[in-house]
Amino acid sequence: MPIRAVFFALVLSATLGGCDQIKSWFAGKPDIVYAPYGKDFASKPDLAQVEYEHPIPSAELIKVTPKYLAGLNQEQLDQLYARLGSGPIPNGPFDGEIVFSRGGTGKLRAAEIVGGLAGLGLNLKGKLLETAGETLWKGKVFYRDEKVLRNRIEDLAVLRPVIGPGDIPKIAVDGKDAWLLFPAKLYCGQSLIDSRRESIIIDYAFTDDIPGYRERPDFLAGRRGLKVRDEIRMVRPGLYLGRAYMDHAFILNFVLYNKDLDRAGRAEFEAGQVRDTCWSGTQKRIVATR
Repeated sequence: MPIRAVFFALVLSATLGGCDQIKSWFAGKPDIVYAPYGKDFASKPDLAQVEYEHPIPSAELIKVTPKYLAGLNQEQLDQLYARLGSGPIPNGPFDGEIVFSRGGTGKLRAAEIVGGLAGLGLNLKGKLLETAGETLWKGKVFYRDEKVLRNRIEDLAVLRPVIGPGDIPKIAVDGKDAWLLFPAKLYCGQSLIDSRRESIIIDYAFTDDIPGYRERPDFLAGRRGLKVRDEIRMVRPGLYLGRAYMDHAFILNFVLYNKDLDRAGRAEFEAGQVRDTCWSGTQKRIVATR
């Protein structure tokens, strides 16, 4: 194709589809350094030392995308997460994407961790959990002032036998409806992987205390069910990296993204003016200026 035609196509794409996609093509891969490690646990580097030796410049965090995160292995995801601060507690709807580390099986480990759902009074197996996690879950909605969160579920067909009849509250995001289920409480608390500073905690332990709670299926995430506890830290405004646990056992990584907040907060983030809501610890977080 002639160079002139290529240039015209780029200009047309920018006009019709906006400039964000064009920028993403030329943004480049983040230049983030990861400390060396081996296969055994004893070879894993100290996270505080990783941050001291390899601080991440804000200019490189700007380049991070869910696709980049999906290309990392679990040790790299852990090292990246440990170098992040909590950022502000989010507010409003965020799109969600499960990030299975490179080399992983691509499946949820819920059945392995909890041995299925025997004893919960439901014939709900690991396969259904995989379907719900990979296909039905579309993100989260944060109600910052209320310190509450709810999960966006796109299709109730699979869960309807568990839920039973009745109306479910919903939300429209980008013209698509999603049902709001599995409420959780929001607060700042200790990270289960990096105790040097706090993360934003999404806690389902006492979900039955939240207004609008439905016994089925909401109890599944709570203390009488799978005992889910998420924690998130900010990559940049509008983009958060999360870790999900069941009964304190790590299950998977996930990404939360709000494109409008990402655009609106970039200048402030690049200027170093975005502050953590949660305790940043006694060891000051290192932010490279490059």
